[in-house]
Amino acid sequence: MTIAQIEAMDRAALVAAWSKTFRTPVPKSLSKALMRRFLAVEIQTRQLGGLSKKAQAALRQPNERSSRTQSTGLRPGGRLLREWNGVTHVVDVTDDGFMWRDMRYRSLSKIAREITGAHWSGPRFFGLTSAPKS
Repeated sequence: MTIAQIEAMDRAALVAAWSKTFRTPVPKSLSKALMRRFLAVEIQTRQLGGLSKKAQAALRQPNERSSRTQSTGLRPGGRLLREWNGVTHVVDVTDDGFMWRDMRYRSLSKIAREITGAHWSGPRFFGLTSAPKS
């Protein structure tokens, strides 16, 4: 499969390619544009032989410099997906916090507030914790 082929695929073909490539169902409400990006990156990574062993080891190691990401149990290189009002939001976990819409944030709660316009617990909004029990 080539990137040009991915660009020409309709949703049904993208879902089939996703299932074949990742061996998992497509995340609920993931847009065609994001499916294309994920598939393209995966294909390029596989063609180039994947990440180096050093990069893989670095991604597995907890980041000692970032207490914020440690408190959520997230590691740099991770990615959070959250659908809100029909829009899928992608947040990347970095060494010093989070990236959303090409901007750095130190807190998931700030991102959740930007998305919803209301005060939310960031970890709860992104499904990292359960709702409080009544």
